[in-house]
Amino acid sequence: MRQAPTQARTDAGATAPLWQLLATVASTLQSVLAGRSATAALETVAPSLRPGVQSLLYQTLRSLGRAQVLRSRLVARTPPPPVDALLCTALALCWHEAKAPYPAHTLLHQTVEAAKHRPATRAQAGFVNACLRRFLRERAALIAATDADPLAHWNHPPWWVRRLQIDHPQAWQQILQAADAPAPMVLRVNQQKCTPAQYLQALEAINIEASPVGVSGLVLRRPVPVQQLPGFEAGWVSVQDAGAQLAAPLLLQGLNLHAPLRVLDACAAPGGKTAHLLELAPPGASWHVTALEVDAARSGRIHANLARLGLHAQVLVADAACPQDWWRQSGGLPFDAILLDAPCTASGIVRRHPDVRWLRRPTDIDQLAAQQARLLNALWPLLRPGGRLLYCTCSVFRAEGEDQVQMFLAHHKDAARMPAPGHLLPTSADNRPTGQDDMHYDHDGFFYALLEKKPA
Repeated sequence: MRQAPTQARTDAGATAPLWQLLATVASTLQSVLAGRSATAALETVAPSLRPGVQSLLYQTLRSLGRAQVLRSRLVARTPPPPVDALLCTALALCWHEAKAPYPAHTLLHQTVEAAKHRPATRAQAGFVNACLRRFLRERAALIAATDADPLAHWNHPPWWVRRLQIDHPQAWQQILQAADAPAPMVLRVNQQKCTPAQYLQALEAINIEASPVGVSGLVLRRPVPVQQLPGFEAGWVSVQDAGAQLAAPLLLQGLNLHAPLRVLDACAAPGGKTAHLLELAPPGASWHVTALEVDAARSGRIHANLARLGLHAQVLVADAACPQDWWRQSGGLPFDAILLDAPCTASGIVRRHPDVRWLRRPTDIDQLAAQQARLLNALWPLLRPGGRLLYCTCSVFRAEGEDQVQMFLAHHKDAARMPAPGHLLPTSADNRPTGQDDMHYDHDGFFYALLEKKPA
């Protein structure tokens, strides 16, 4: 019989006791359940442990609904948060035998060890042991008993499922299924430095398998650290989802790219779309690109990304909805093109950020929709007649997409809607619709509306 591993690979080939990883995952999960993003919570984890912890945490978050329902079957009263987080971590990782990262008995033993090592859970180690042993004894019956529970079945809050059923009655199941599949690693090739075909050859030379997606993209068969990518530090490629790669070409289509253009990226951090716009500038073009970001710390990432790619834009720390604070600094002239990648629920990128579904509340949608309307109304007067504004969100909720644009058009008779995808629903390799072209293959969920200002 194969001996169950109790050491886990962490970073650069190092190992750590599995109980240590599980304890850290549970602690991080507890932070997420208290309202902290997984990204922020993971930043507090030791760098040597972070890759292993993130992998187990994301798998836990994708099965958290099932784990919570199973836990409710095992105990009459919800345990204290540290114990509950540890118990739910173990249940989420071991309930599905085929997807479990370690044998169930190994996870049970190492979870109990984790409980013994944490002061907040030490007194409850016996309780955790008893719960998990009962689960293993009654696994089939407990799973069958929870299959009909929407929280367990879909691993999303019930309000989220109901909202999708209303917004997308024909596709809500596809959206939920795509959210539980880990996102692929997709590259955007900087065509000012090389072509996708050339970069594909460079990857093949070091045995990294990839295939084309869209116009400038390559999807890797397996993710790799960016340090392993040829020419990454020299700016040959960036990591960007295939759906997000549609933004820059959509905004620029129909414009004379050889003319001097004033372009605004209104909510720019971390700078991926700003960079893509600049990469599409023809040689010798005279463009003035302004990137706005309200968060000073996040604006630093725009500078870093542009510097790596050898590109330049004016980066301003300002609220895009308050042009009186920044418009003159950006030149004080109307823009030819405006990209508004508006703050949203991020409901379209759940497969990439599985904590989002557990962090959001139903009231967030209306609050964010109001912010999106404020941004649209503030930026529209800054667009020249004949110019284009691309409104986009990484959301699948209609209130942040189609409903928002319909309301805007009703109040702005000088706006004409141009061809754009609208709600681009998330797909993965496992649920790609038949006949769907490569441009829309294996991507996150987005909404795109392209608006042209009619001449006065």
